[in-house]
Amino acid sequence: MKTSHRRLTGWIAGGVAAAALCTGGIAIGAGVSHAAADAAAKNSSIVESTWYGGASAFSNGYGYGSGNGYGGGYGSGNGYGYGSGGGYGGGAGSSGSPTGATTTATDAQQKGVVIIDTVLAYDQAQAAGTGIVLSSSGEILTNNHVVAGATSIEVTIPSTGATYTASVVGTDATDDVAVLKLQGASGLDTAKLDSGGGVSTGDAVTAVGNAGGTGTLVQASGTVTGTGASITTQAEGSAPSESLSGLIETNADIQPGDSGGPLYDSAGEIVGIDTAASTNSATPDGYAIPISTALSIAHQIENGQGGSNITIGARAFLGIGLAAQSSADGAEVAAVYDGTPAASAGLAQGDVITGVDGTAISSGDDLSAALAAHRPGDTVRITWTDTSGASHTADVTLTSGPAA
Repeated sequence: MKTSHRRLTGWIAGGVAAAALCTGGIAIGAGVSHAAADAAAKNSSIVESTWYGGASAFSNGYGYGSGNGYGGGYGSGNGYGYGSGGGYGGGAGSSGSPTGATTTATDAQQKGVVIIDTVLAYDQAQAAGTGIVLSSSGEILTNNHVVAGATSIEVTIPSTGATYTASVVGTDATDDVAVLKLQGASGLDTAKLDSGGGVSTGDAVTAVGNAGGTGTLVQASGTVTGTGASITTQAEGSAPSESLSGLIETNADIQPGDSGGPLYDSAGEIVGIDTAASTNSATPDGYAIPISTALSIAHQIENGQGGSNITIGARAFLGIGLAAQSSADGAEVAAVYDGTPAASAGLAQGDVITGVDGTAISSGDDLSAALAAHRPGDTVRITWTDTSGASHTADVTLTSGPAA
């Protein structure tokens, strides 16, 4: 099994130390994530969501430098190194351009393909990726890591320039699949999906996506170099590693920003979703989730079939960051985010949550599990101990949190 990086909604994951295909926030895996609202939260984790804030983009492999996603630019790290300055966020310098032989996608390749831009408000960052139109009314298939941590999502139809606000229908962080719904959309062109038996080694393929987060769909041609591939995304900062299997491997030059975009076969049908790429391979080494696998998960999401891996709709959100390392007998609060239920309840940095609805909480994982059983709008009773040792209890109404 190969080890991969996966980051930037405009990043890609895959290959030997592969990187994910989104540009901006750091977004892979499931569970608790790294919070970056302030210095106190730098070693904390957001309980209710899977977004990663404050961590640098890539420094090795693809080399996205040391900025915070789009906000700080791709920088001049090692490996492929997308640009050398402020990048998308508006600092000095340019966002750079993808390496490899890529050209603008044809009209046929752009049909049913969208550009996704997200805001990660708690992360103070932005991200960008790609998606595939499943229905004329605006259901969009993409990678989970493209929208992970997003507090708002905007989707653009490149052929018309029309822009829509999107909501998350559901996510599968384990298999890296998400379905979005565009508000007020109708009459959209849908993607041309594979109706055959997938691909075989040696087949010609073309990857299409928002490479580099430039807002333009580009194509990169190659061949299938393997099927049934397994990779492990490389842990970065507090982002845990993630294992994916059954993938299509290709030497098409998949780039950051391509995440969620189509991998076409020679007949112009979508056989996979661009998802990852190797960070330390001398030649392009990308990975795509087979379209049949992604559609199976998407259909479960569309039918509201939640499960151990699938989350339907928005997650319940308390609004705290948890200490990544703590010896406390409970869930230690490292940060409380303004305007959230936790802030309204009076929780503060250093408090230790010891109970939810009468059930004892002995760790951050316990708190995550307790909140995962609830939906936005639910009221829960939180018990905690403050830094002076005094005990408190409050009824808290959970709100909608960032995407999984």
